Amino acid sequence: MSVPDFPQCPFLPGRREFLGRAGLGMAGLLLGPGLLESCAPGSPRAHIRGTLRGANKVTGHQLWNPGQLPAPTHTVQTDIVIIGGGVAGLSAKRWLHRHGQQNVLLLELDAHVGGNSASGQNATSAFPWGAHYLPLPDPRHAELLEFLRETGTITGTAPDGRPIYNEYHLCHDPEERLHLHGHWQTGLVPELGVPASDRAQIARFFELIETLRHARGQDGLDAFRIPVDQSSQDEQFRRLDAISFADYLTQHGFTSDYLRWYLDYCCKDDYGTTAAMTSAWAGLHYFAARKGDAHNASSADVLTWPQGNGFLVEHLRRQAPEGILPNTLAYAVQETATGVAVLTYNTLTQKTSRLQARHVLLATPQFVTQRLLHGLPGLFRPTQPLHRAPWVVANLTVDGLPQGPGAPLSWDNVIYGAESVGYVNANQQDVALGTQQKVITYYWPLTDELPKAARQRAYRTSYDQWLTQILAELEKAHVGITARVRHADVWVWGHGMVAPTPGTLWHPGRQQAAQPLRQRFFFAHTDLSGMSIFEEGFYQGIRAARQLLGHSA
Repeated sequence: MSVPDFPQCPFLPGRREFLGRAGLGMAGLLLGPGLLESCAPGSPRAHIRGTLRGANKVTGHQLWNPGQLPAPTHTVQTDIVIIGGGVAGLSAKRWLHRHGQQNVLLLELDAHVGGNSASGQNATSAFPWGAHYLPLPDPRHAELLEFLRETGTITGTAPDGRPIYNEYHLCHDPEERLHLHGHWQTGLVPELGVPASDRAQIARFFELIETLRHARGQDGLDAFRIPVDQSSQDEQFRRLDAISFADYLTQHGFTSDYLRWYLDYCCKDDYGTTAAMTSAWAGLHYFAARKGDAHNASSADVLTWPQGNGFLVEHLRRQAPEGILPNTLAYAVQETATGVAVLTYNTLTQKTSRLQARHVLLATPQFVTQRLLHGLPGLFRPTQPLHRAPWVVANLTVDGLPQGPGAPLSWDNVIYGAESVGYVNANQQDVALGTQQKVITYYWPLTDELPKAARQRAYRTSYDQWLTQILAELEKAHVGITARVRHADVWVWGHGMVAPTPGTLWHPGRQQAAQPLRQRFFFAHTDLSGMSIFEEGFYQGIRAARQLLGHSA
C-alpha cells in the first residue's frame, strides 16, 4: 500500500535555506487557508497586512451532516487507524511504530499536524500558534525524558544521574516581566508598589504551595503530579476538585487583589479559564505539580523554542512519518465483523474512502468522539459537555518595540489588568545578532462569557476588529507600537482546549471515557486528562497505544 507522507515541516536547524526561499508563503501552506486581509483605509492600522485563520471548522462541521458527502469510491486495508493528529495522536503513532506496528494510518483534518501546538514561519522568525513552552519535566516521567533526549533537548546525564539540558532550549534570560503601574518589573508576581499586607499574602500562598509540592496521600502517591493519573487518589486532595479555585482562595484568606489577579492570570494561561471557573485542585496543581530537576536547571525553568511546541510536534512526526494523511476528515466509524471501518473525505481531492482496519484509536476531543461513534453500544456518554476554552492568538511582525521604563524585553511579557495573558518574544532563543525586527505572539483566552457564546462571537469578529482590540491593549505598555507593526496574522481557536472546571478532574466519567471498547476502539486525548498540556497529550497517546498493543498481542 502506498501512502503519501506528510511534507517535512521546515522548523528545525538544517532547513534554514529552504525557509529563506519559502518566506511568508510557507506559513500559509502549513497553517491552512487564510486570505490576505487589510485594515480600514485611513485608519492608523491601514499599513498592516495579514490573515485571519483558524482550525478547519468549515470542513469539520461536515461531521454533523455526513449524508451530504459522496459515497466511498474505494477501500484501503490497514491494521490501525488513528483519528486526530494532535500531540496525543502523534504520540500514539510513535509508540506503536516503536513496538512493531508499521501499518498505521493517521488522519488529520487540517493541512498540518500538531493541534493546538501548531506553529508557523515567516521571513523574520518561526513562531507558535498555540502552546509555546514545556515546564522542566519531572525526572520520573521516563518516557518523556527519553523523547527529549531524542530531540537533543537533553544532551547528557550528570554523575548524580540528573539530566543535562541543552542550554539553547532552556529559556534565555530575561525570562519574564510584568507591566505594573506604568513600569516594567522583573518577574510576573506583582511586586512594584504592592502594599506590605498584599506581599505577606503572596508569601503565604507560596509557602502553602511548597508544602503541597511535597505532600503525599495515604496511598503513598504525590498529591499533585504530571500526568494527572499518577496523582494521589486520597480524598483529602480529590475533594478540592469539587470547588472553584476562587472559592478555595477566599476560604483560606487569600483576598489580595494583586494575588488574585496573578492567580487568574495563571489559570487563564494554562487552562483558558479564570480562577472562578477552575477546579481548586487544578489551580493548586498548576504550581504544586512542577517538580522538574536537572543538573543545570530547576523546577522553575522552562524549555522553549522560536516555534514553541511545534518543535516537539515535528520530532513526534519525524519519528513515525509514514501514513500521515492531512486534509482528511473522518466522518463515520463503523464496527464490522472483522474490526472497524472508517469513512473519510479528502478536502483536496473531494473524494471519499473506506478504511478497513482491526482497530481504531480516536485521538479526538470528546464531542467529536461522541459524534463519530454515535449509537455504538456500550460507549460511555458524558452527562454534560466539557468546557472547551476559545482563544485568539496573533503573531505580529514589528520593527522593534517601543520600550517604557523598567525591565527590558523578555521572553514572556504581561500587562497587569489586561484581558490577554500577554505576549512571548518568538525571537528570544535566537543567537543571531543584528535585526531589530521581531515576531511577538499574543495570547488572548476569551473568558468574559461562556464558551459557546464566546466562540460564536469570535467567529463573527473581523480581522480589523481583532487587530484594533489587540493593538489598543499593547499600546498601553508600548506607546506607538501600531506604527511599527508590519504584518499581523490572527488565529481563532474556537474549541481551543479542555478546561478543568470544578467537578471534572476526579469525576468517574473521566476514567470511564478512557477505557477501550470491545478491543477495537481505543481513546487518547487531553480531554481524558481534563487539562490540555503537552505532557498530558504525550501520556495519553502512550497509554492508549499500550492498551491497543495489549489487546492485539
